[in-house]
Amino acid sequence: MIIISVDLGKARTGLAISDKTGFLASPLMMIEEKSETKRLEKVAQAVSDNKAELVVVGLPKNMDGSEGDSAKSAREFAQQLTDTTGIKTVLQDERGTTITAHGYLSQRDVRGKKRKAQVDIVAASIILQDYLDSHR
Repeated sequence: MIIISVDLGKARTGLAISDKTGFLASPLMMIEEKSETKRLEKVAQAVSDNKAELVVVGLPKNMDGSEGDSAKSAREFAQQLTDTTGIKTVLQDERGTTITAHGYLSQRDVRGKKRKAQVDIVAASIILQDYLDSHR
């Protein structure tokens, strides 16, 4: 089953994809889009193009486990994506993924504009790998 994950952002949204066995997550693409409608369209297109059967949307909880405006936006986006594509979406706690992504990129000496372009895709990969690992 092909699964796509989404690390939703206000300006940049990272996508990752699983292999068919659901074992490994890999970076897919970054969408630079501030318009919520256009971002939804582009994510829906990626889901269709890659024949995904499930979408995992990162749920940005606060460190104490509570949910704020960003979590509400992620929940709304997930529902809109399901309504648009007909593909089931699930939410995955994404606490700490951006920090982990920055650490990963630091270890590989990725800096500046390159880091900015990759951090959301790496975070999406971490979200998806966490989901895959928890469902084995």
